[in-house]
Amino acid sequence: MGKCQLCGEKSQLISANIGVCLKCIREKPREALAITRETHAKSRMVYSLPAEPPKDADGKPCGVCANNCVIGVGKSGFCGLVWNVDGRLTRFGGTAEQGVLEWYYDGLPTNCVSWWFCPGCTGSGYPKYAYKPEAEHGYYNLAVFYGACSYDCLFCQNWHYRNLSARHKPVISAENLAQKAIDKRVSCICFFGGDPSPQMPHSLETSRIALERAKTEKRILRVCWETNGYMNPKLAEKAAEYALESGGNIKFDLKAWNELLNIALCGVSNKPTLENFRQIGEKFYGERPELPVLTASTLLVPGYVDAEEVEGIAKFISQINPEIPYTLLAFYPCYVMNDLPTTSRKQAHECQKAAQKHLKNTRIGNIHLLS
Repeated sequence: MGKCQLCGEKSQLISANIGVCLKCIREKPREALAITRETHAKSRMVYSLPAEPPKDADGKPCGVCANNCVIGVGKSGFCGLVWNVDGRLTRFGGTAEQGVLEWYYDGLPTNCVSWWFCPGCTGSGYPKYAYKPEAEHGYYNLAVFYGACSYDCLFCQNWHYRNLSARHKPVISAENLAQKAIDKRVSCICFFGGDPSPQMPHSLETSRIALERAKTEKRILRVCWETNGYMNPKLAEKAAEYALESGGNIKFDLKAWNELLNIALCGVSNKPTLENFRQIGEKFYGERPELPVLTASTLLVPGYVDAEEVEGIAKFISQINPEIPYTLLAFYPCYVMNDLPTTSRKQAHECQKAAQKHLKNTRIGNIHLLS
């Protein structure tokens, strides 16, 4: 049972490891964020990552993700992959020449967040975007797990990506990674992590090469991103173009609606994420309504991401298009917030009911985790 350091409230739905409750984050943000900021700093220190995105007066700007780090001499950006060496930025990952990542072949159908409308899992978009009018058994997804992130989620379900950030390896070029998709049984590529946002130039170049080859061979190859959406807007738009062209989609993981809660749990603001989502939705969603190019998900962190947060997100999405699919994911205790229970059925259904006030297509995912 956790205890809030500010109000003294005790509950199984308060993470003692971050030290504050949802109510205090909303009502006493100055004091609450001071506590969570220290939690972020301590957890990142283990991996030699900066406590916050640097804004050094004598630094060099990066510009790949929305943190817009300005990195001083001898220091690194928030992602840990970009360093200022003698006054010049050196990128140890995220370029066309080298991406810090792990990859593997994932047999279809897979546990993709977009599984309920994904061509590889359902046959949606057949025959233009899918090989079969049903799940593509016998085909594979090239799963690309990037080893860095622009957020710092204290509930991170893939927290081990930080080991890759710290080591700056394994490394593979975009050309060599695209080569992994040359097998005709590979019908899609999915970039996730960590997050693709700090290494978008690498994922975009991989996509360009792979799609050009697929066009020449006249075969299906969908390209998708699972991301927090915290990238440079121009890079986000290019990713959307590749997803639209190929039959893929971009899945934004919208962590919270309240900016203060997003800062408390994830270390940074959610404003750039929401703006990227809006821009992609307004520009691209209507271009291919029969097969969604944009979708969203939210992890239902017990005690923190409640129906109020979900309804705020759902209302925002509906203002772009109420048809955009929205998946609510059950939480499993992980990383710093490993002292919370799994999402309850009560919380999941309350959140879905809130989302359904505004959206036509909602789904609860990871239902096997519901308590």
